[in-house]
Amino acid sequence: MKRPRGATGWERAQPKFARAVYSFVRIVPKGKVVTYGQVAAILGHPRAARAVGTALSRLPRSPHAEVPWQRVINAAGRISHRGDFLRPELQRALLEDEGVVFDRDGAIDLRRYRWAGPARERRVRTRVEL
Repeated sequence: MKRPRGATGWERAQPKFARAVYSFVRIVPKGKVVTYGQVAAILGHPRAARAVGTALSRLPRSPHAEVPWQRVINAAGRISHRGDFLRPELQRALLEDEGVVFDRDGAIDLRRYRWAGPARERRVRTRVEL
């Protein structure tokens, strides 16, 4: 089996779907965001948004992780709480450092900042089994 680009020993021990989530999130451009449901759909499992969140919540507790987890938000354009380390304030600060602007209600304009995802050809190759 081909090892995901940038995979660490910890990451290789994760389920295949989680590794696919990490691999995908790594290619989200700086200053753009994707939704949990969008990641799940692109990976071939449109009803697995919660599984995407679970995979991201299992990332090592390092603010300098190789996976830019902060770029994944909910479908309302807001930050979802994922535990004590991945605090909403930290996620917002990281996104703002990338140039993402929040409105006064704490939402991101998805029409402006949502990344459409990779080309169609890549989507077919990223499908994984849960």
